[in-house]
Amino acid sequence: MKSIYAWSAWLFGSFRDLLPIIAVVTFFQFFVLPQTLPNILEIIIGAFLVAIGLSLFIRGLEMGLFPLGENMAFAFARKGNIWWLLAFAFSLGFGTTVAEPTLIAVAGEAANVAAQAGIVANTEMARDDYAFGLRLTVALSVGTAIVVGVIRIIKGWPIHYLIISGYIGVVVMTAFAPKEIIGIAYDSGGVTTSTITVPLVTALGVGLASSIKGRNPMLDGFGLIAFASLFPMIFVMVYGVLV
Repeated sequence: MKSIYAWSAWLFGSFRDLLPIIAVVTFFQFFVLPQTLPNILEIIIGAFLVAIGLSLFIRGLEMGLFPLGENMAFAFARKGNIWWLLAFAFSLGFGTTVAEPTLIAVAGEAANVAAQAGIVANTEMARDDYAFGLRLTVALSVGTAIVVGVIRIIKGWPIHYLIISGYIGVVVMTAFAPKEIIGIAYDSGGVTTSTITVPLVTALGVGLASSIKGRNPMLDGFGLIAFASLFPMIFVMVYGVLV
């Protein structure tokens, strides 16, 4: 009975989260356009399936990914070897980013546009190489970002100094990078924060801050995602300069 109540609460929460989107679409569809939807039943069923999917996803995060990230952070802290911790942090950022579907889509579209603009040869091999190089650059940047964030937690450095320095680097690189790559670089900072990277990285930061004496999880445990969004902008613009 308790389990049924919990699942009902999660399902209700998902519908509540979807309600603003449904309200906006309904308003513009019926009062601004106005026109009826020919497949209204399919849309209702689709919205219901989305709500169920969100409920399952959130429950999965609570049961699996958050505890996994925190437990691994505690284990590495007990092990006392910073190099293994940094290696794991880099691998986590790199591995979850290089296979990110949104990054693959953005990199592929960027390669097609670059070929049309004459930046790279308009062949399948050239486009694939450009897209793969872009994906690899973003993945390396996220891995590096997580490493910097972990070092910040260990050392207790104030996050705002690092963020300010990072955005100064973004502004400086914007002045030197080719104009064709700037928009792609800025967008790359958004596509890196995927549904797998965010919970694992957040759990890693909170678990690590909780396991180190003198660190406050609320002050030191968060902020890794900010680095994961910031570093790709710099790295991709450097990639644009070099390529």
